[in-house]
Amino acid sequence: MKHFLIGAMGYPLLELAWRGHTHPSMALAGGLSASMIHQVGRTDLPFLNKVLLCGAGVTAVEGLCGFIWNRRHQVWDYRRIPLNWRGQVCLPYTVAWCGISAIYLFAERAIRQSSH
Repeated sequence: MKHFLIGAMGYPLLELAWRGHTHPSMALAGGLSASMIHQVGRTDLPFLNKVLLCGAGVTAVEGLCGFIWNRRHQVWDYRRIPLNWRGQVCLPYTVAWCGISAIYLFAERAIRQSSH
């Protein structure tokens, strides 16, 4: 639950910083994404694999939210960004999510190690 709340607050804050606006539905996307990143972080996969899996996972969450919610409510539109898929997700943001996921995974590992 802690990771869901971190994502539910962090994802909209990232959007506010990047785009200048957000939508309450992004809290759900952020909570799901952070929960997924946390679960991936607990695996024994090599770090790079974790980062790539998390980037793909956040993109999948965005894609799912896009097809359930965004197509009707037009919260975001990535059609002008190169390598997009139906305006819902795009490769440049997948790469960005890999970087953000790496930071989250590093921070989580540092916190876990400092508590032992």
